[in-house]
Amino acid sequence: MISNQILQNTIEGLQAITHVDISVMDTEGKTLASTISGADEYENDVLTFVASPADSQVLAGNQFFKVFDENQLEYVIIARGDSDDVYMIGKIALFQIQNLLVAYKERYDKDNFIKNLLLDNLLLVDIYNRAKKLHIDTEVKRVVYIIETRNEKDNNALETVRSLFSGKQKDFITAVDEKNIILVKEVKVGETYEDLEKTAKIILDMLSTEAMTMVHVSYGTIVNELKDVSRSYKEAKMALDVGKIFYSDRNIIAYGSLGIGRLIYQLPMPLCKMFIKEIFEGKSPDEFDEETLTTINKFFENNLNVSETSRQLYIHRNTLVYRLDKLQKSTGLDLRVFEDAITFKIALMVVKYMKYMENLEY
Repeated sequence: MISNQILQNTIEGLQAITHVDISVMDTEGKTLASTISGADEYENDVLTFVASPADSQVLAGNQFFKVFDENQLEYVIIARGDSDDVYMIGKIALFQIQNLLVAYKERYDKDNFIKNLLLDNLLLVDIYNRAKKLHIDTEVKRVVYIIETRNEKDNNALETVRSLFSGKQKDFITAVDEKNIILVKEVKVGETYEDLEKTAKIILDMLSTEAMTMVHVSYGTIVNELKDVSRSYKEAKMALDVGKIFYSDRNIIAYGSLGIGRLIYQLPMPLCKMFIKEIFEGKSPDEFDEETLTTINKFFENNLNVSETSRQLYIHRNTLVYRLDKLQKSTGLDLRVFEDAITFKIALMVVKYMKYMENLEY
């Protein structure tokens, strides 16, 4: 159904050109859009016209027209006046609104198709048949972006994204839940993952400045055919989840940059618990005091460089060595040894993952 605002904009545009006042009513005589003040007074005339077999008629000195959508009466248009010129303008308004109905229905059908495509609700044969009917190219390269907003049903964010990509007919914008906006974007010849990252930054900047909304943006890998779009969507969804766990400082996360986080995210919980118990004998790395955790994180940031870590922590080198020795005694892992450092780093990530999954259960 066309929004009342779109109907209002349409008839205001026609009135500005023709200087003929127009109203759009529903089949019960209620005003949906109008340039006529007090249009509700035509309610009885509308009901009389709806009951008549005529598609157009002069009533009470005004031209009345019926707007059908596939033989179903949707609207009644009233053009003020009964002259031939007013009749012609009423027919133009009728033509315009019928075209809007067709356009909005096609948009709705495409939106429905893209949603079902993303959620794997279509058989392969249905994908190609429906895509052909909706004039959607099946062999264009595409990638899926997910834009997660802080607020549910953020219409400002949705309209901002739509305006950003409104001129691109092969891009589709939809939503499959309350907080996530989905962009299925065409990838043109020569575009790389660097270009995809730039697009994500443009979306992020536009939403923060235009819609005043902070969001997280994730995207999957490029797929070559329409049938594989759901794979890119699943990848983008995983990237969003993995980013929250392991890369919370990033507002943009690509599936192709998840690294070891992607592997840990797919581990079953019993295996994670077994690993932590095996490495730390029942203890957990997040039980360490703040000073120890800060030392560990800074040591990893500096690629196990003792001198640089001690300098950034503003402590003597010997103090750092003492802390690392103390950690080795309590865990059996020496972070100065590469293999032990890798084990410890993975353990920290596994603990993060476990805590995230436990919070989801509550």
